[in-house]
Amino acid sequence: MVQLGKYFDAKRRGLFFFDRLPHKKKSAIVELAISVEYNPVLRYLIEHHAPVHEEVVLQPGKWNIFCPRFDHGHVMAGPIIGNGKLIGGIGFTRTRESSAFNTRDLADLSAVCLHLSTWLTTIKSQTKKIELDINRLTPREIQIAELVAQGLTNAQIGAYLWIQENSVKQALKRMFRKLEVSSRAEMVAKLYSVKS
Repeated sequence: MVQLGKYFDAKRRGLFFFDRLPHKKKSAIVELAISVEYNPVLRYLIEHHAPVHEEVVLQPGKWNIFCPRFDHGHVMAGPIIGNGKLIGGIGFTRTRESSAFNTRDLADLSAVCLHLSTWLTTIKSQTKKIELDINRLTPREIQIAELVAQGLTNAQIGAYLWIQENSVKQALKRMFRKLEVSSRAEMVAKLYSVKS
C-alpha cells in the first residue's frame, strides 16, 4: 500500500474488507462518509463494482461539499471482488492543492484491483485446499507432518513422540497415500506452502 500510495501520489491510502471493519461506534462524519445514500463515490463503487474518482460522479470541485477533510480533496476508490461479490475496496486521497485523479489513474487502479481480487481468490482457494488436505490426517499424523516440516528424521520424530521409528515410517506411508504425494518434501509443500 505504501508503494501504491507513492505511485498514485496519494496523501492517504487504505485497503479494507467488509467482513473486517471495526464495529465500534463511529463519529457522525464517518457515518456519513460510509453512507451509500450520502457518498456518491461509494455508491458508484458498490453499484458498478468499478474504480471511480470523484470527478466521474460529480462536477469538478464539488467533492468538498461531501467531504470537508483537507487531505480528502480528491478521492479514488476501487473494488476488491471475491466469488463475484464486492468484498472490500482500496482507496486513495489527495489534498485539495493536488491535481485530481484522472483516467490513467483509474485504468491503473483497475489493474491493481483485478490483481488483488485474483490473488485473494487464489490464496483463499489454496488455503481451503490445504485445510481439506490436513483434515484427511489424524491428529497424530498432523504432529508427524509438523515435525517433518521442521526437518526432523524418522528417528528424531519417534524419539520426540515416544513411538518407534518404524511407526513413523508406517505413518508416513499412510500419509503419502492419503495426500497423494511420494516424498516428505512434496508432503510439506502440499500441506504448508501457500503460493502467491
